[in-house]
Amino acid sequence: MSSLVTLTTDLGDVYGAQMKAMLYRRLPAGSVVDLTHTLPAHGVPEAAFLLLHMAQRFPAGTVHVAVVDPGVGSERAPAGIATGEGSILVGPDNGLLWPLATTLGNPRSFRLDPGRIAAQAAISPTFEGRDLFAPAAALLASGASLEFLGSPLEPQRYDLPVAVVRVAGVEGVVLHIDRFGNIITNAPSLEGPAVGGAVTVRIGRGPARRGVRRRTYADLPPTGWGILGSSFGYLEISCRERSAARRFGAHVGDRVQLGWRK
Repeated sequence: MSSLVTLTTDLGDVYGAQMKAMLYRRLPAGSVVDLTHTLPAHGVPEAAFLLLHMAQRFPAGTVHVAVVDPGVGSERAPAGIATGEGSILVGPDNGLLWPLATTLGNPRSFRLDPGRIAAQAAISPTFEGRDLFAPAAALLASGASLEFLGSPLEPQRYDLPVAVVRVAGVEGVVLHIDRFGNIITNAPSLEGPAVGGAVTVRIGRGPARRGVRRRTYADLPPTGWGILGSSFGYLEISCRERSAARRFGAHVGDRVQLGWRK
């Protein structure tokens, strides 16, 4: 097993540092990798999409800890998921881990037993990331098995939404808005017109707007917008050095309609 542990949360720097401190006390220096602690707060679907794309290319056997947990302290299960390629996912059983787990293959889910990981009195009902998930990850990275730390669990499944491809367009949703304001849809990049072709975009209840498919951000007109194939493998709507999300009034989860001539 790899000695790497990754951390992906919406907790911010202060809480993220406390999780790292717990791990550093138990693991060799350099074995903990921060992916991000700045995911949108409470946004489980968007976080599941981003976790998949951040973590799936790490070495086999990595322990991935992910915490976006609006239900912390509730009846939702603390989960560990073993995957066929050897990596283990740790976090709340709220669907967050599922897209990554299924991509890595053959997921087997377990409900973590706090009594096997930490003293029950030491687990804060508002911060299981620090007091339960981080210690569990340290044990797993040191060779403990999920069978020892928990019992089989029927997990909460969450599958990323699939766009509906039509003869001359796609209907989908906004999966993510990145820090530049680019609107990442779930429409596959292979769909749509060739570069230079006209496209119509409508987001949510907004008006239909006419644009052009471009190859790179530099090809966008200085004050205009267009669609491109994103590095995620989906079509994105972008403005040249401006926020497309602000221009379109877009939010994660909004419906997207893309149209073009065949």
